[in-house]
Amino acid sequence: MDDVETTIRDSDADALAEEVRTGLQKTPKALSSRFFYDAEGSRIFAEIMRSPEYYLTRSEYDVLDTYKADLLRLITSDNRPFELVELGAGDGLKTKILLGFFDSQRADFTYAPVDISADALEGLVVDVRKQWPDLPLNPRHDDYFSALEHLSSETDSRKVVLFLGSNIGNFAPDEAIAFYQQLHDRLKPGDIVLTGFDLQKNPAVIHAAYNDRQGLTRAFNLNLLRRINRDLEADFDLAAFDHYETYSPETGEARSYLVSQKTQIIDIRALGMRVPFQEGEIIHTEISRKFNRSQIEHLAQQTGFSLTSWFSDDKGYFADVIFTR
Repeated sequence: MDDVETTIRDSDADALAEEVRTGLQKTPKALSSRFFYDAEGSRIFAEIMRSPEYYLTRSEYDVLDTYKADLLRLITSDNRPFELVELGAGDGLKTKILLGFFDSQRADFTYAPVDISADALEGLVVDVRKQWPDLPLNPRHDDYFSALEHLSSETDSRKVVLFLGSNIGNFAPDEAIAFYQQLHDRLKPGDIVLTGFDLQKNPAVIHAAYNDRQGLTRAFNLNLLRRINRDLEADFDLAAFDHYETYSPETGEARSYLVSQKTQIIDIRALGMRVPFQEGEIIHTEISRKFNRSQIEHLAQQTGFSLTSWFSDDKGYFADVIFTR
């Protein structure tokens, strides 16, 4: 077990090193949001999900809780066993609604959480085993497509792929199309993808979700620099950077940045890099797109899926949508 964990940590460190090496030489500078989720980042995000402004988690939780029986009927309409593959499982908060209900209904399924965060995956596995000790588990510390490819080759059981939490919003439009095309290529006819989409709504509601009064989103964004300091021996002064968020109702994009508060040079000793910043210079850290129904329908059509079911909360803030291969 120790050797496996060491390999996981080494893989995480290598990926972060490559991201920092390339991202901080771009113009403008950019770092992927996938690296937010170390142990501290996961802890802060759990607090964000409970904040009054962050409607996304509550909205999707309500959708899954309200329609869990409908979802199970759709998934098991042919009485086949299935593998519940969750991409970017995190702490599995919302998925546990489905796990508990499916288990209570004696559904014949295996849960295969996939995550690039070793900390998040290990915590989820411990928690699931504690709550449902007899539930078959097949966790994967891997990227989405590599994990799905391996899972598809291991068993012929039906795949039910979960991509919750509006994670699809972190992709640019062409990346979202490529993502679903790759999913399509790795699935078999009859397999399904259940995706959470954050819907376009009052811009003030969206803007507040990424600018909470407690400063949790700010801490979450800045923690990325703390992680680089720790893992790559850098000397970012967190007090010399600030969090900035913008939302455009015209494009449906919320964007997060770290902004340098002064002219400075950052040493990243593990990479032998010195990175200059001008006052006001940014690091782009996240994009979160919001969708309307026609965009979601078009996405399915472009990538070879059929949009077969749509579930939304009472306010119309959020939708969980089934694409069928």
